[in-house]
Amino acid sequence: MNNDIFKALSDPSRRTLLDQLHASDGRSLNELCAPLDMSRFGVMKHLNILEEAGLITTRKVGREKLHYLNAVPIRQIYDRWVSKYAEPWAFGLTALQNDLEREPNMENKPRHVNRIAIKAKPEQVWQALTDPVKTSKFWFNCAIRSTWENESPFELWNADEKKAEGVILAIEPPRRLVLSWRFLSFPDAAGDAPSRMTWEIDPHAELPGVTLVTVVHDEFEQSARTAEILENGLPIVLSGMKTFLETGSTLSD
Repeated sequence: MNNDIFKALSDPSRRTLLDQLHASDGRSLNELCAPLDMSRFGVMKHLNILEEAGLITTRKVGREKLHYLNAVPIRQIYDRWVSKYAEPWAFGLTALQNDLEREPNMENKPRHVNRIAIKAKPEQVWQALTDPVKTSKFWFNCAIRSTWENESPFELWNADEKKAEGVILAIEPPRRLVLSWRFLSFPDAAGDAPSRMTWEIDPHAELPGVTLVTVVHDEFEQSARTAEILENGLPIVLSGMKTFLETGSTLSD
């Protein structure tokens, strides 16, 4: 997978497309074509290469196919090739900031979309997501607690400190989980309104035994600091989940 990512990043036109999504996520093909001096077919080919490498994801919103930057592979490259050589402050270099001020017609579109392929069954992913013993292995040493019923509360705990809380908005084991989300442990985010986090867990269409895990964070118009924290943190959570399920180890091992 790393070879596909490096190959995808080697082309300046593809880097320009990623820069566009970095500046403003959730763009249509027409919007991405505008700054590039090439045909729609040429842009589509580049987008397909980026999607195959996992650097972008796509979602249908109404009649449009929208493209989103996927920060998870960037985080994995950082963990593999940068973190062990760099000083701790280099973490900030891999935080891909999205523009939070969207056009009015973007209000109903998903905001941050992260996706990763994990060599595990959907049931194993679901158990990792809902079992507090397992979540503590990849979610910054935090355990998620809930009865896992529709409209039931959930809490994220680290030792004796409650880090976040919310409500189960929809639950369809082992394929879909929708949560409201509010941080408690970050003073500058404690006043944010609840946002929404959606987990989609789907078997890979072509690779038996592989599951695609997609996390969408949206409805954070009144929660800018929460969005910033999760934008940086969710790629680490997903990378940690993949490492734990595939190897039994944690990112810090």
